[in-house]
Amino acid sequence: MTSIGAVTRQIAALEISSKTNSTTSSTSTKQTARPTHQKQPSQQNVSKLLSKFAAPHPFSATSTTANAGIKGHASSSSLSRLATAPTTSKQAQQTRAASPPSPTKPTGFDIGKYDGGLESDEEKRGEKVYGEAAEELALDSSVSRYQPTREWHLTDFDIGRPLGKGKFGRVYMVRTKQPLPQYILALKTLYKSEIVQSRVEKQIRREIEIQQNLRHPHILRLYGYFHDSKRIFLMLEFAGKGELYKQLSKHGSFSEKRSSRYIDQMADALIYLHGKHVIHRDIKPENLLLGINGDLKIGDFGWSVHAPGNRRTTLCGTLDYLPPEMVEGKEHSEKVDLWALGVLTYEFLCGTPPFEEMSGHAATYKRIAKVDLKIPSRVSAEAADLITRLLKYNPEDRVPLVEVRRHPWIVKYRSKGSSAGVPSAE
Repeated sequence: MTSIGAVTRQIAALEISSKTNSTTSSTSTKQTARPTHQKQPSQQNVSKLLSKFAAPHPFSATSTTANAGIKGHASSSSLSRLATAPTTSKQAQQTRAASPPSPTKPTGFDIGKYDGGLESDEEKRGEKVYGEAAEELALDSSVSRYQPTREWHLTDFDIGRPLGKGKFGRVYMVRTKQPLPQYILALKTLYKSEIVQSRVEKQIRREIEIQQNLRHPHILRLYGYFHDSKRIFLMLEFAGKGELYKQLSKHGSFSEKRSSRYIDQMADALIYLHGKHVIHRDIKPENLLLGINGDLKIGDFGWSVHAPGNRRTTLCGTLDYLPPEMVEGKEHSEKVDLWALGVLTYEFLCGTPPFEEMSGHAATYKRIAKVDLKIPSRVSAEAADLITRLLKYNPEDRVPLVEVRRHPWIVKYRSKGSSAGVPSAE
């Protein structure tokens, strides 16, 4: 029988390129809004379907399969056709994007029943935006300066079940329609007028621009995006096992083995991000997702920033994860992510952040500034050592990410033959 690991390796044998004359694909995806993912009755059947319909992995070698979908692989020629499919004018794009999806009979992987939410929202929420805001939010990956995609429209997808609701819109499981290669992904909608009202136009644009340029197995892939007069649509990788936060809430805390492997994967992803001068600045369980094989994926870049100078002063992120330099209003660098990794390690093992104070924000700030760290005795000495080395007041004293991945507690639980183990559901 097909195992989940085998399916993942099949998926990893494929490649996407979003350049116009190279291979591009829409994908199996999911988003950071609280998901309603339900375990399927037959994991083996899900595995077979995923091997056929899941989107190719961004880091893989080009598939040599001749015909897409016949043996569960999408050929490079089929993906190339997807990338170079005929496009329409911008006016036609906006007209098509505004139209509701036409109902089609589902085939293959069941994407669930569509609830009509897009049409319902279209009638009662959101307004057209004009002027500078309209230009700022006219986001379309087909005209991106970096690896432009084909032109996408809402009518290119069969809409399935809702995956969740975000602050600015909904998230749906969708499937690309024939004659395009059929892939599963998550489609996230954002209402432009609500973004403007919240004054986060630049933040949203920055999040999209950053995420579209990232290619890493532990970072949720953004495959493309498009817009109409009222909405922005994001085509995201489908994270089959949903939010990590839900798993943490369910279990209370994770085993040392599971925690170690997640932190290994986080460190690997952060090394990649920092190498591209991207500071995440909002690492927390709520922003992490799990792929079909249980591998961790960073799924939210709302507070991220591309900072070649590596120095910022903006206060952002989540209170429990803020480092002393941000609490005290000082300049900060990519080392804020090292502090957050230490907090995340503690929360995985203990179930709560290390500096949480129920008496109020001021008390939490005070504990962070003093690095008032108390590690329970049930945490192993090796794990406690890593947490202590990450949660240092002076950013320069925090253990580098490369050393995190060499730490005995990380190496101890890493899967054999793997540079970054995949946590099992313990």
